[in-house]
Amino acid sequence: MNRFTLPRDIYFGQNSLEVLKSLKGKKAVIVTGGSSMQKFGFLDKVESYLKEAGMEVEKIEGVEPDPSVETVMKGAELMRSFEPDWIVAIGGGSPIDAAKAMWIFYEHPETTFEDVKDPFTVPELRNKAKFAAIPSTSGTATEVTAFSVITDYKAQIKYPLADFNLTPDVAIVDPSLAETMPAKLTAHTGMDALTHAIEAYVAGLRSPFSDPLAMQAITMVKEYLFDSFNGDKNAREQMHIAQCLAGMAFSNALLGITHSMAHKTGAVFHVPHGCANAIYLPYVIDFNKKACGERYAQIAKNLGLKGNTEDELIDALNNMIKELNKKMGIVQTLKDYGIKEEDFKANLDRISENAVKDACTGSNPRPITVEEMKKLFNCVYYGEKVTF
Repeated sequence: MNRFTLPRDIYFGQNSLEVLKSLKGKKAVIVTGGSSMQKFGFLDKVESYLKEAGMEVEKIEGVEPDPSVETVMKGAELMRSFEPDWIVAIGGGSPIDAAKAMWIFYEHPETTFEDVKDPFTVPELRNKAKFAAIPSTSGTATEVTAFSVITDYKAQIKYPLADFNLTPDVAIVDPSLAETMPAKLTAHTGMDALTHAIEAYVAGLRSPFSDPLAMQAITMVKEYLFDSFNGDKNAREQMHIAQCLAGMAFSNALLGITHSMAHKTGAVFHVPHGCANAIYLPYVIDFNKKACGERYAQIAKNLGLKGNTEDELIDALNNMIKELNKKMGIVQTLKDYGIKEEDFKANLDRISENAVKDACTGSNPRPITVEEMKKLFNCVYYGEKVTF
C-alpha cells in the first residue's frame, strides 16, 4: 500500500495571508528567521491577523540559516511554557523547518533528537497544536512537505527528518513575500525547486500522483526562473507556485543523491543548499541515467529540447541546467566554488560515507556505494565527466 499526503489546505495568490484571520484557536506562536520578514512588514501583518482571529501571540525570532538542534530545543522549551494551539512559521526553509522540529519536542518533551533522526520515527502530532507555514522563498517547499532539515554542528551533519506527521495543516503561498528575495537567493532557491522536481520524477516512490506535479514544476521553472531571477513580478509568482508543486511531488515520491550530497557537504563546506543542488544535479543525472535514462529523456522531450536518441536528450537536459546555472552566476564545480583542494581531500571519505547513509539515498533510482560516491564527488570537484 502506498500513501500520498498533502496539507489539508493550500491558500495561494495575492493577499492569501489574510486567511490567518479565520484560524480558530486561543494562542499562536510565530517562528521566523532573521530580519527580512520584519523589514518588509510581513511579521507585523501576520501577528495582526492572528490577533484579529482572537489569539494571544508569542514570537520566536532569529532562527539561523541551517537551524541547529540547540535552536530547536530552545524553541520547543518556549512553546511548552506558552502552550500554543497554532504554530505559524514564516520565512525561508530554515525557520519553517526549525518550527516543525520544535513542534515535535513541544508535543513530546520526553523525545530526544536521536529518537527521530531516522525516517518515519516522529510520534503522533496535533495533540496540542496545528501548523501553518508561510514561505518567503521559492525553493524548499517545506510548507507542503513531510521533511525538516536540522543541522548537528557538533557532528557536522545535516539530518533530514522525514515523517508524514510533519506535513503542515495549512500552507499559505502568498507571492508578495517572494517578491522581496534578492537575485542570488532567487537563483539558489529556484534551482533547489528544479532539483526537487527532477529527483521526484525519477525517485523510488514516484507514482501517477506525483509525476504530473513534478513535470509541471519542471516546465514552469524552465519558463519562469530566469525572469524571476531578473525581478519580473509575474515570474516571481509563477515560481512560488512551481516550487510548491515540486514540494508536493517530492514529499511523496522522495528524492535522491543530489540531496544526499548537498546535505552532507552543506554542514562541512557551507555551500548554500540550493547552490549545492545546482552544482551536483548534472553529475547525478549522468550517474543515474543507467537506471532511469528514459525518465530523463521524457523530461527533455516535454521541455521541447532537441535530441534523436536517449543520450542526446539527456545531454540536452544537462546542458539546459548548466546554461541556467551559468546565466545566474552559479559555478559548475566545487573547485570553482572556492573549496580548497586540501580541504576537499581531507573531508572526502567522511562526506562520501555520510552521503551514502543519508535518508535521501534510499530512494535514488540507482544504488551507490561509498567508493562510487567518492568518485562522483571527485567528478563534481574537478568538473570531470561521469562515466561509471
